[in-house]
Amino acid sequence: MIRIGNASGFYGDRFAAMKEMLTGGELDYLTGDYLAELTMLILGRDRMKDPGRGYARTFLSQLEEGLGLAIDKNVRIVTNAGGLNPAGLAQAVRDLATRLGLEVKVSHVEGDDLLEHGFPGALTANAYLGCWGIVECLNTGADIVVTGRVTDASLIAGPAAAHFGWGRQDLDQLAGATVAGHVIECGTQATGGNFAFFTEVADRTHPGFPIAEIDATGEAVITKHTGTGGAVTVDTVKAQLLYEIGGPRYLGPDVTSRFDTIRLTQAGEDRVAITGVKGEAPPDTVKVCVNTLDGFRNSMTFVLCGLDIEEKAALARRQLTEAVGAEGLVWTLARTDHADADTEEAASALLHVTIKTPDPKRAKAFSRASVELALASYPGFTLTSPPADGTPVGVYRPEYVSQQVIEQVAVLPDGERRTIDPPVTFGGAAAESPAEPAYQAGPTRRVPLGTIVGARSGDKGGDANLGVWVRDPAAYPWLAAELTVDRLRELLPEAKDLDIERHPLPNLTAVNFVLHGLLGQGVAASTRFDPQAKSLGEWLRSRHVDIPEALL
Repeated sequence: MIRIGNASGFYGDRFAAMKEMLTGGELDYLTGDYLAELTMLILGRDRMKDPGRGYARTFLSQLEEGLGLAIDKNVRIVTNAGGLNPAGLAQAVRDLATRLGLEVKVSHVEGDDLLEHGFPGALTANAYLGCWGIVECLNTGADIVVTGRVTDASLIAGPAAAHFGWGRQDLDQLAGATVAGHVIECGTQATGGNFAFFTEVADRTHPGFPIAEIDATGEAVITKHTGTGGAVTVDTVKAQLLYEIGGPRYLGPDVTSRFDTIRLTQAGEDRVAITGVKGEAPPDTVKVCVNTLDGFRNSMTFVLCGLDIEEKAALARRQLTEAVGAEGLVWTLARTDHADADTEEAASALLHVTIKTPDPKRAKAFSRASVELALASYPGFTLTSPPADGTPVGVYRPEYVSQQVIEQVAVLPDGERRTIDPPVTFGGAAAESPAEPAYQAGPTRRVPLGTIVGARSGDKGGDANLGVWVRDPAAYPWLAAELTVDRLRELLPEAKDLDIERHPLPNLTAVNFVLHGLLGQGVAASTRFDPQAKSLGEWLRSRHVDIPEALL
């Protein structure tokens, strides 16, 4: 068995996490996930300013206090902080080690950058690589492995495959490690962070980061260092399993992991066993994260207080539209106001407006024009921010290329470059939908859905993922009968015209939805109130429905 910890779920996560994980208990490997679709855009803009950048510089700062600890404790580090420039970060790590007087073997993985492969206008184009470049680096003695855009779970599957000597044919083992990796890749979301039933977590102020104990069969136990905050329960793990997935076949470049075969068991305090995971051959294509620049955006928010809210909003709309033109303006009136309110804030509504334009001067003029209305508009005119320049708009889209196109290379500590061959066996059969369980109606009570239902939601480009589950298996037949696509559209009117996928996962007493197009062109371009759909699940849980009294 090996213990693989994670110390970062995104670029900007807890700075002290690396040190906490290295000093909190025993580890064999420590991983760090710094990349997301939005992060690739941010790093792309960094690289435009300085070709030597393009990696997550926070990792270097964390490593300054963590490298000596890792060497002393014989903990090897695997991270995707290399972003768009893994070679640059690898060299920066070597330079840091030299400055600290430490000896360390650093390798990196290349081959994800596909900008030269026919994506016109792309700022970034990066394939999601698998784990085998990481495996080659570790097998040749690397203490630190830096990657660019690999799948998040590959950061965990790579060390497991290297340690146990798995090959490409060991699909069940790879699938088990991939599922464990999916659980811990987002850090404290596996240990009580962003958890629907968070009020039940006793120590929720400073949750510890997660650890996957993986054995030679690919089965795993999710845990955390003793004495750290948060909790590891079947439900905290299940919530993370449902995060940003699609159907029961979880596609990756090395293996297709069957989420409909996962079994979760509480194996002790803060210990959850993951067993039974089946793997299939991967698809013959690899997903590519493509980001382009598409003009500029700017936003302002008008505060509308007291009476005549609709009329005040109409006046502000008319005046600003006359000043800058209607093209590219998106308006949203949030009726947060209350009648006869006892505070000014409670008496106020918010009128949000965003402009998207190819002209940076117009984006700036929009902000200035909003301020110029201050003495010439509705009574009580107030803005929530000063004028500002527009910012570039990034648009994300997924593309797919053949596995054979990818030229993955492991660059070893001595500089040797080893090509990683692509897989030669592929799968592609669609999973059959499980039969819906029988449900017999009985007396009900109208209460919030979240009384018995948990949820976690997030973004995948312009789509939103919404996973819901019940903790009591006896409630699953009701959940499956209640939450159909049509019923979801009723509960979330914003989604009434969207294409929605529904995927039952009875083994997890869960249903997963994918709401296509809810986020437009992706988080960086979205004008939605919650551009990453992080609160979508909590909105759904707040809706009132008729729940059987026997389940309450």
